[in-house]
Amino acid sequence: ESYLPQAASPEQIEQAVAAAVAETGATSRKEMGAVMKATMALLAGKNPDGRVVSETVKKKLAGQS
Repeated sequence: ESYLPQAASPEQIEQAVAAAVAETGATSRKEMGAVMKATMALLAGKNPDGRVVSETVKKKLAGQS
């Protein structure tokens, strides 16, 4: 584990998701795939937990509707 890169913090994930939503213009959960792709690209090299990213994207898009 000491060789793995530091995992992205929840705050970093939240910021990346917000940026990805703005970048993609997503307004509903139908566009979750595009937001996930953009978020993971923004967090490249930060070893994000995909499950946490997915949950954050769902919450963000649920608030958009």
